[in-house]
Amino acid sequence: MISALLEKECLSICLWPSCIQQDKTGREFSGRHFECSKDCADLLRSLSRCGSIRVESGCFMIYEKANYTGNQYYLSKGEYPDFHHWTGVSDSVGSCRHIHTVSCCLRGKIEFGGQMMDLMDDCPSLVDRFNIHNIFSCNVRKGNWLFYEHPHYRGKMYLIRPGEYKRFSEWGGISPKVGSIRRITDLTEVNKL
Repeated sequence: MISALLEKECLSICLWPSCIQQDKTGREFSGRHFECSKDCADLLRSLSRCGSIRVESGCFMIYEKANYTGNQYYLSKGEYPDFHHWTGVSDSVGSCRHIHTVSCCLRGKIEFGGQMMDLMDDCPSLVDRFNIHNIFSCNVRKGNWLFYEHPHYRGKMYLIRPGEYKRFSEWGGISPKVGSIRRITDLTEVNKL
C-alpha cells in the first residue's frame, strides 16, 4: 500500500483512527503525506518536516524527535494548519502515539471479525459516519451506551454495558441492525433501565 501511495506523490501519517498530513510547500493539508495505522517511532524516514496536521477523531501525542523523544504536543480532534497551531517550536515531527481513549469498539462480523470502528462519542447515524447498517459484535471498554435500531436515536433500544459481546443476540438484539448509538452520561438513567 505504501509503495502505491508513493507512486501517486502521496505520503501521509494516519494514526489510529486519525490522520496527520504533512506538506512540503507549507500549504495547509496539501502535498505529500504519509499514512500509518499504529504508533510510529520514526517518522523522519518518511517526513523531513510537517506543514499541517488534521486529527479526524481521537487524541494523539506527537514528538519532535524519533523514538518518542524531544518536545511533546497533545493534539485532539481538529485541524492544525502549521506548527504554531499545535504550539510547536518547529515543523519537525519525529514520532507519534495514539492516546487510547476509545470507549466502544464496534465490529462488522460476529466474534470481533470484520471492519473495526472505534467510538468515543454519540453517533446519530452509523451510515453517515461509518457507511454501515449492522453491528455484529462489540467490545465496550468504558461507559454505558444505548444502541438504537434506527438513525437519530429512534426505534428499539438496547443497553450496552462494559464487556464483550460476540454476537448481537448477547445484548438482546434480534438482528444486527443498529442505526445510532448514544453514550449514557447520567448514571441515574442506567439505574432506571
